[in-house]
Amino acid sequence: MNASFRTRIKICGLTREQDVDAAVAAGADAVGFVLYPPSPRYVSPQRAAELAKRLPPFVTPVLLFVNESATNVIAACADIPCATVQFHGDETPAQCWAASAQGKRPFLRAARIPLGDSGTFDLVKFSSDYATAQAILLDAHVEGFGGGGKTFNWSRLPPSVNSHLVLSGGLTPANVTDGILQVRPRALSLAVDVSSGVEISKGVKDAAKIHQFVAAVRAADALFAKQHHVPVPTT
Repeated sequence: MNASFRTRIKICGLTREQDVDAAVAAGADAVGFVLYPPSPRYVSPQRAAELAKRLPPFVTPVLLFVNESATNVIAACADIPCATVQFHGDETPAQCWAASAQGKRPFLRAARIPLGDSGTFDLVKFSSDYATAQAILLDAHVEGFGGGGKTFNWSRLPPSVNSHLVLSGGLTPANVTDGILQVRPRALSLAVDVSSGVEISKGVKDAAKIHQFVAAVRAADALFAKQHHVPVPTT
């Protein structure tokens, strides 16, 4: 297990300036903008660029796409040069490679994990197939795209995955500690991604909930360090 285990935090589905500012103030490492028109959290590429301009150094903007053409992905990224791309649809490894400007732009690939105890998903193979991804994002498989605020059964994940993972799907300040403790030992590193768990309504975040979520993640890191007898990570 990699001892460098500080959990990175992404606040996703941002649509307002004050929510971007709240995420930054709370200590988020990344913020996500949904560029998928059917989503209630959709923002246009132009709006995403406006919001991304508020970010200070070392806070990463992430642009989420679902089955978008490589041409449109590359065009949307042109105004946000430091953005990471998140592919959340049915994109093949070749399509991710092309849309990430042939690997020049880092990208995340979402894996849709079945809910409950039914259904199987070979995360080890999926991670191998998308080996050029910066990380594999784990989300619940629901109708449509996105986790729908649902939490999948973390205990059913493989015991060891040779990838950096991002845990998503139904996370809240109340359950993120348990999620980190269960999933962190299975991955090279772990990040967490929250959207509905820190919202007042879809696309409208709650600054207090964002701060509570970040505090819960930091508490989980401290508990993990204690359990595994390693130094507490610094923020």
